Amino acid sequence: MRWWDIGPVLELEHELFPEDAWSAGMFWSELAHARGPHATRHYVVAEDVAGRLVGYAGLAAAGDLADVQTVAAARDQWGTGLGARLLTDLLRAATAFECAEVLLEVRVDNTRAQKLYERFGFEPIGFRRGYYQPGNVDALVMRLTDPAQARTESSESNG
Repeated sequence: MRWWDIGPVLELEHELFPEDAWSAGMFWSELAHARGPHATRHYVVAEDVAGRLVGYAGLAAAGDLADVQTVAAARDQWGTGLGARLLTDLLRAATAFECAEVLLEVRVDNTRAQKLYERFGFEPIGFRRGYYQPGNVDALVMRLTDPAQARTESSESNG
């Protein structure tokens, strides 16, 4: 993801997450840490054959721990494997950052995303009550150990 992607990303962000969409400032802040030798973030976008932005994902790394910040795919891309490809890219980045574990939060009412994460080996480890505001929706916290191994297993089972 680059600065010129922020406009299209925000459009998709507001379409998919109308109650708790990230602001432009949040994306700018993340991208500020995504380049150079001391980068701690990895962000990627996906476009369709016409060049329309149809998905994006981001990861933050600190020490040997990574955190999936966001994974989003346009509704017309659901069921195409785009979410899995974006997550695979994030797990490659976690491996490159030498992270031993990857954490994420997912809305408790987003079973589609939960199933994707489970396919990659993420396991539930707890809840964050009222995490998503202003809707006061709880988050399920999930953890993946050894992201390099999980990426391999998922690509083999989906190939």
